[in-house]
Amino acid sequence: METKKMKFETQLIHGGEPSPLIERAVTMPIFQSSTYEIAGNSSGEINYHDIKYVRLNNTPNHVALHEKIAQIEQGEAAIVSSSGMASITSALLGLVGPGEHLIAQDNLYGGTLHFLKEFFPKMGREVTFFPSEQTDNLESYLKKNTRGIYVEAISNPLLKIPNLREVVNFSKRHDLVSMIDNTFPSPVNFNPIPFGFDVVLHSATKYLNGHSDVVAGAMVSTREIVKKIMPLFNHLGGCLDPHACFLLHRGLKTLGVRVRSQNESALKVAKALEKCSKVSKVIYPGLVSHPDNSRAKEWFRGLGGMLSFEFDGTPEQADLALKKLKIPFLAPSLGGVESLYIRPAIASHSGISRADREKLGIKDNLVRVSIGLEDSEDLIEDFKSALN
Repeated sequence: METKKMKFETQLIHGGEPSPLIERAVTMPIFQSSTYEIAGNSSGEINYHDIKYVRLNNTPNHVALHEKIAQIEQGEAAIVSSSGMASITSALLGLVGPGEHLIAQDNLYGGTLHFLKEFFPKMGREVTFFPSEQTDNLESYLKKNTRGIYVEAISNPLLKIPNLREVVNFSKRHDLVSMIDNTFPSPVNFNPIPFGFDVVLHSATKYLNGHSDVVAGAMVSTREIVKKIMPLFNHLGGCLDPHACFLLHRGLKTLGVRVRSQNESALKVAKALEKCSKVSKVIYPGLVSHPDNSRAKEWFRGLGGMLSFEFDGTPEQADLALKKLKIPFLAPSLGGVESLYIRPAIASHSGISRADREKLGIKDNLVRVSIGLEDSEDLIEDFKSALN
């Protein structure tokens, strides 16, 4: 079925599906095989990266996922991987070579930030960080060897939204590769490629899968860029196994209804938290109090299911109060059907020094919440009981 011109919800269900259906199965079967017979091409020549093999991410389960994810992100091609960090590190290493320079937003997911600070330089690459709020002077970070710029659509965990329009215009003026992590908004709320970005990255563990039972990543771009990265990607070995492909494929089909519900609930919970006596600050792009509220409403179709708040008290007091919660789990990750919360200082950003966290504005009493699919009224009552 030709689905590229169809609406988003239709692409989620039918995009990338095999045609004709395999043995008439309406659900993509699991090809639980690591090895496939080599066919070769018409001339008898065999290219290593064209051999069908699980580590090369080109089995039937992979191919179907690649097409579906490329369609919903409005890109030409996609690659899935064994984790969000596998996709992020492969893209960074594949598009910024030894001796080249990257400009990156300072407020990033802890794993990405740690990789860029600790390992990127050891691999012969340079990186310079710019404050998320200051995109009007990106030229001052430019070097002769600058190759790319990296941002998050909505930052983790402070939910900052850089001036993405400035980032795109800057990258085009200087012929840079623009990379963006679109995990928090998901393709339901934002599509970076039509907006002007070159490479879109996801921790598919989160919203794309949405059921807390898969670890996966994805990268979407042009066919040319995907083809360029694929050999490195294959040799780094970050492949997604067939069963995980099946689960991610299944999870994607409900992405639209899940995220729209989470958008709605998160706004209600954020407004309720503003009235809790033990909450000193609520951070959610859908609130008028958020500094990036106007650009969020202009660029995004929804404001997401993630919010953060600062507890009015010590981190220890925050932990004691939050233990009273009955519905959300104290757990890392996000984007699933169940609500979760963490303090980033002891979880997602524990690998960053306290001094660096404070410099970024990530306080020890900051709490990050991922809103699930529970009834919003139940969630609100639960937070009120714990935080008043």
